[in-house]
Amino acid sequence: MPVNKRELLDKFARDGDQRLLLARVLDQQQRAEQRGVPTHTGFLSPAEQAQSADLLMAAAPRQGVLFGGYPEAERKLWAFLPDWLEEETWREGEDCPVCALQVKVHDSANLTHRDYLGSLMGLGLTREKIGDILLTGEGAQVLVLRETLPILLSQWEKAGRYPVKLREIPLSDLTPSQGEVKKIRATVAAQRLDAVLAAGFSIPRSRAADLIRGGRVMVNHRPCEKADKTVEAGDVLTCRGLGKCVLTQVGGTSRRGRTILELDRYI
Repeated sequence: MPVNKRELLDKFARDGDQRLLLARVLDQQQRAEQRGVPTHTGFLSPAEQAQSADLLMAAAPRQGVLFGGYPEAERKLWAFLPDWLEEETWREGEDCPVCALQVKVHDSANLTHRDYLGSLMGLGLTREKIGDILLTGEGAQVLVLRETLPILLSQWEKAGRYPVKLREIPLSDLTPSQGEVKKIRATVAAQRLDAVLAAGFSIPRSRAADLIRGGRVMVNHRPCEKADKTVEAGDVLTCRGLGKCVLTQVGGTSRRGRTILELDRYI
């Protein structure tokens, strides 16, 4: 392993699993650079995207493209494109590894995200092969790596106990829906992480501080154990067991001199 690669992994990997993930990302970036061909990773969670983005910022002047099939996708992959290939051309061409399936089930089926994911993984697919799963009135739209299409079209017969009908659809036909959001207006003495987290999830500040110290909280998908970290407008807060909220706006001050916040909590 080249010394610079080992040094990068030593610096950015927090554990063995993360080191393996970051090594795979670096391998694809270097392969694209050395061979002049487009390469890509598997689908990554938001936290994995953030971790690998930090690594790539240090490793390569020209980072890759994060793509999940549509702009608001949660799970995305890194694509590394040679100089001769424009991103728009790549997205619309045969080299794009992301494709979508329309999944139809019986009208009486009330399947969840977990039902579809479980049936896909029951076929032997790993999580990195599967992108977002968008629930629709007729079933779901599933983002997957193109290499999985032959397996899915020939072997995916049921989701839960319901038969499925499949067809590939263009990415332009995707119909993502915004998740249900609860608007929260609150005041805090300071824009500290523990105070904003408590406001966003309607919990005592002491509990918020415990969750932060326990390593269960991320800011913009990066772990943060500093309760006094300043949170800014646009920051995304996630907490294992509670979910996600976004600080959408920092307003003025109340009559008591406290800072007014507006947050979106995803339900």
